[in-house]
Amino acid sequence: MELLNYIFQLGVLFAIFGFIWGIFDFGLRLLTQARPRRIAEDYFLKFLKYLFLSDVTFLFSYEKANQTAFSYSVLIAGLILLTYFIGKLQRQQNQLAFIKIMNQGQLNTPHSFNLRNEIIVIILACGLFTFFLFYPQTSSNPISLWLHDAILNIEDTPIFGFIFKVIGFFFLISLIFKFLNFVFVLLTGNPLVQTRGFHNNQSQDQENNDFDDFEELN
Repeated sequence: MELLNYIFQLGVLFAIFGFIWGIFDFGLRLLTQARPRRIAEDYFLKFLKYLFLSDVTFLFSYEKANQTAFSYSVLIAGLILLTYFIGKLQRQQNQLAFIKIMNQGQLNTPHSFNLRNEIIVIILACGLFTFFLFYPQTSSNPISLWLHDAILNIEDTPIFGFIFKVIGFFFLISLIFKFLNFVFVLLTGNPLVQTRGFHNNQSQDQENNDFDDFEELN
């Protein structure tokens, strides 16, 4: 029960962090007069987003580890953070595949998604989290501490807190299904719930596809 509550709290944290970062990103677009971003700019901002999310997640989990006997809280937070990043990656791949299908196999508009860059950003963010495991004092900086406190304050507000707690609940349910699918794959070779990207729902004769599936264990 303690583990489920912990995962729920992490889901709330991820949701509120995304909300705060969305406000920052919107303000940045206003300052730049909503001009189209280059791919390098997109991934630099995503790099910052994932690094700060890793930092805030570590601060939260390290605080929990000090307050309770739940000694594996930091490691579990790292695994959940990695699962979150992989889920975001797959979602973007599915969106790109959907756009390609709608355009009959062609990308008529520029798209900033780059699989190699996505993987590099995830590796760097997870590497930072791992670094904090050995040097926890380095995780404390003014921006991360402010984000950590802001997330906790928003969570305590009556209306916004309730909304983000609902999101945290669905995050918990989603993670439970991912874990069950992973267990079923190990035991039977097949997931409990079959999920497919948009391009996998097309006819079987579309075998040549420029984008490989990144099947997520949902």
